[in-house]
Amino acid sequence: MGSHPNIASTAALIADPARAIMLVALLDGHPRPAGELAYCAGVTAQTASSHLGKLLAGGLLAVETEGRHRYYRLAGPHVALTIESLASIGPVEIVRRRALTREAQKLRFARCCYDHLAGRLGVAVTQGMLERGFLAIGEGKRFDVTVAGAEWFGRMGLDVAKIKPTRAGLARQCLDWTERQHHLAGPLGVHFTRLLCVETWVRREKTSRAVEVTPKGWRCLKEHFGIEEQAVAAADLGKT
Repeated sequence: MGSHPNIASTAALIADPARAIMLVALLDGHPRPAGELAYCAGVTAQTASSHLGKLLAGGLLAVETEGRHRYYRLAGPHVALTIESLASIGPVEIVRRRALTREAQKLRFARCCYDHLAGRLGVAVTQGMLERGFLAIGEGKRFDVTVAGAEWFGRMGLDVAKIKPTRAGLARQCLDWTERQHHLAGPLGVHFTRLLCVETWVRREKTSRAVEVTPKGWRCLKEHFGIEEQAVAAADLGKT
């Protein structure tokens, strides 16, 4: 039994509601202190410390020390992918007794999935790339960058040939947990999201995973992909 991955222990760590909330709070890729994570999870500082210790020991978190302060972050993108994948498991039709909060609506509209763009906007941009032939569906849940795509990314300021692929490839299909369709992930997705921020198409909120599209961003999204704010807001991309 010792030679097999200890899936049960990792699943048990994630299954605790307070720990799950802490992990989700760290999905934006920013490290946070224990006090802030305790507040998010609605637990005391002592309880949060115990939970964080277990998550560290289980390999789900890493910690950075600055002076007397300790900041916790996810151990890597593989942890973020696991949390996002677990969140996507469930019935396609979700019956909600109450309307989504404003924050939940913002997260569903556009958010960072650890280090790349997700939500309705992330799915819409990825679909736009596929429709324009910049990306093609590859094997093993990958996206292939076409010749036209490499040229387009180059005009945008991204030299695809200089981006180092991971074991999973240059561009990966990531299942969006709210929309139930794939958005662009992998090294290309990371670099593209950074470019959107540098070019001020989008702004990442400091205290949330939510992403805001700027007026310039909406103009550029329409020019390059035919994406308009009203259409993305009204679309139910999660239904098939």
